[in-house]
Amino acid sequence: MRIRNRRWLLAERPLGRPILHSDFRWDEGDVDAAALEEGEVLVRVLHLSVDPAQKGWMENVADYVAPTALGEVMRAYGIGQVVVSRAAGMGVGDMVLGYLGWQDYAVQPAAELERIDGDGPLLAHLGILGLTGYTAFFGLNRIAKPFPGDTVVITGAAGAVGLVAGQLAKLAGCHVVGIAGGEDKCRWLVEEIGFDAAVDYRAGPIRKQIRPLVPNGIDVLWDNVGGPTFDNLLPLIATHARVVVCGAIAIYSESSLPPGPSHYMNLVFRRARMEGLIVFDYKEEFPWAYKRLAKWLAEGRLKAPEDVVHGLDQAPAALLRLFEGRNRGKQILSLDAQN
Repeated sequence: MRIRNRRWLLAERPLGRPILHSDFRWDEGDVDAAALEEGEVLVRVLHLSVDPAQKGWMENVADYVAPTALGEVMRAYGIGQVVVSRAAGMGVGDMVLGYLGWQDYAVQPAAELERIDGDGPLLAHLGILGLTGYTAFFGLNRIAKPFPGDTVVITGAAGAVGLVAGQLAKLAGCHVVGIAGGEDKCRWLVEEIGFDAAVDYRAGPIRKQIRPLVPNGIDVLWDNVGGPTFDNLLPLIATHARVVVCGAIAIYSESSLPPGPSHYMNLVFRRARMEGLIVFDYKEEFPWAYKRLAKWLAEGRLKAPEDVVHGLDQAPAALLRLFEGRNRGKQILSLDAQN
């Protein structure tokens, strides 16, 4: 049985520049369902996670994942449904998570997939109940270690990880200030998500805007953007601050390596700690995080806004939305063509 398969292939590497639509090549072919090997399954791809890390995967600069090759299906984590199985313990109809890629159908070893069990919201497994939520959960619990009353500042606060990190900090009893682009996003963070305050980085110098909101300094600085925004917040950290470096979307498209933060010596003056975060370091503890996050989500203590783009043909545009700052919450690509 042969099944028609549409897919996006990696055509160019966007090294030192923004992603372009021409970095991807549309391809159509067939998948031979009868050719599955023992232990493999054929998965119909339903929903795909859209993440800033995908640019690093395209460039092969992210050494915590396997390298990519030009001509390969564009890598993406996603949700799918098994339609053919030659693997014990995984049957037709099972919903699964894995690196399925920008395509209609994926042939995968069952051992590399995770079956979705339970009644939680399906798309949440790409966001708050998945790697996004785990990143925020372990970044706070293992690196930031907030205390009630701490002041937490989050850059890229309207993005998927920033939203969850801010809400978890609120649950921990912290005063949370978000930084985002645009007055509407900032109002949304406060009025709908529950941040204590939010600053529009487009409205003027960050340090001048945020200083009145952190009179005793920043106890936890969670950075998702890098660049000048991050550098201008370092002078405001409090004694014994914890700085979590989660991402640097503001500099991913630079043509050369940016200079390091000029205010890094404040880490010394404030006896502060700065640490990078890769969520896969905590893989063995994912089930613990899932139980906590699912409980809080079911109780309404966490919100999981999703920004969904429809149609496989829109995959490049969905990825570009992240780098243009147009998403609110978790960016997802659903392969159905509904509007």
